Amino acid sequence: MAEQFDIVIIGAGMGGLVCGAVLLREGYSVCIIEKNKQIGGCLQSYARDKVVFDAGVHYVGSLDKGQNLYQIFKYIGVMDKLKLRRMDMDAFDRILIEGDPKEYRFAQGYDNFIAQLLKDFPEEENAIRKYCALMQEVCERFPLYRLRSGSDGREKEAVLGWDTKTLIDSLTTNPTLRAVLAGNNWLYAGQPEKTPFYVHALILNHYIESAWKCLDGGSQIGHLIAREIRSGGGVIVRDMEVKRLAEENGQISFAELPDGSRVYGKKFISNIHPAKTLEMTSTDQIKPVYRKRIKNLENSISSFTINVVLKKACREYINSNYYFQRTGATWSLTNYTEADWPLGWGIFFATGSKMNEYADGVTILTYMRFEEVQAWADTYNTVSSVNSRGETYEAFKQRKAEKLLDEVEKRFPGFRDCVDRYYTTTPLSFRDYIGNDDGSMYGIVKDYRDPLRTFISPRTKVPNLFLTGQNLNMHGVLGASMSGLVTSIAIMGNDSIIDKIKNA
Repeated sequence: MAEQFDIVIIGAGMGGLVCGAVLLREGYSVCIIEKNKQIGGCLQSYARDKVVFDAGVHYVGSLDKGQNLYQIFKYIGVMDKLKLRRMDMDAFDRILIEGDPKEYRFAQGYDNFIAQLLKDFPEEENAIRKYCALMQEVCERFPLYRLRSGSDGREKEAVLGWDTKTLIDSLTTNPTLRAVLAGNNWLYAGQPEKTPFYVHALILNHYIESAWKCLDGGSQIGHLIAREIRSGGGVIVRDMEVKRLAEENGQISFAELPDGSRVYGKKFISNIHPAKTLEMTSTDQIKPVYRKRIKNLENSISSFTINVVLKKACREYINSNYYFQRTGATWSLTNYTEADWPLGWGIFFATGSKMNEYADGVTILTYMRFEEVQAWADTYNTVSSVNSRGETYEAFKQRKAEKLLDEVEKRFPGFRDCVDRYYTTTPLSFRDYIGNDDGSMYGIVKDYRDPLRTFISPRTKVPNLFLTGQNLNMHGVLGASMSGLVTSIAIMGNDSIIDKIKNA
């Protein structure tokens, strides 16, 4: 390992990997330090009974030629190596509502998206078209999202204060259409009178542009980017947690590892939660009021997940995702009680490269607050450090899993007959592998009432310490990639990289 790198990155999640790949191509020497054995953050995948399940990323958007994520991946050299399957053109997502037998379809391409919805809501054409036009308008107001350089950022100011629920409700009085248009708000843990419409628009738009499954798991994205980094001379250290960022003479001098060894750098980028970054950084340059502000920002909710290995040739593979909601629960899915949990759930089919007409496995995901697993909060269990959380924890997981499976069975009769075995994860799993305190899925909650409060700058008061990742602007593969670009631009001091990516 070199004595000193130009760039030291803490965390090999999507934002950190994009920073590493971009800055390496721009001539910087790069070292990435990852606490887990597997890189990728939410991109991590794992196999159970030879079925590959994704930990967090179940599908990816904007990967058709010329689209924003396609161009980013092409620039860093991985687009042509990805193993992908395009999802159902007429239904990448299917929205289900309790007591309603219909499957409402979200289609790829705006003309097709409108056409599919009009089959179920022929009298709502004006509302549907206006909804799509507003989403596209919002996307155009975010220059980096459209890979435009030379913007001062003021284009988006006019739409930052739009509220998702209020806007959708203003378009139609049809309660079913309202529920459908917000039906996959699982993608950002939507909250009423809080979630900005730009969050909804930027996320849903990139799936409408094109929606894809990663064959044999989304972890390939992280592995391919890592391969490009290593082949370019970059260093990636795994299974090694940074304990301290040490300041000397007003700048971060080195990252200290558990064994006391040091990794020196000219500039440091943290891809972990900003609050955790500040905890490991001792400096008077970051004032207590800022530390308190970051620590007090609301994190999004976590999840309970069942990864189901299916019996052979028992359940048809469907090239779509399902999102189910209880009647009237569209905007209250996170506000469950012990009695009415779960208020909704999502189903994602495992996608192997040798897929036939039958599915090998499915992931069932629902919300779970960290408080439900607080009793075991002092336990940690990862591949690197295997520990049992005890019999009461296993009993808790089984009870929750059986209840969730019962709910799925109501909508898909016979589903239980196809279950061979299943495996579960809780907010503790997210916490242990991703590194936040509460297992948050989507990072810091955005609030349209005070949008600038939850926009976190990639720069800190320490001149050579920068932030990146899902907590800066947006979560997900695209959101974290964009954050990686924002941080790279801040380090390079100009946005020339955007034109390089757009013209890759």
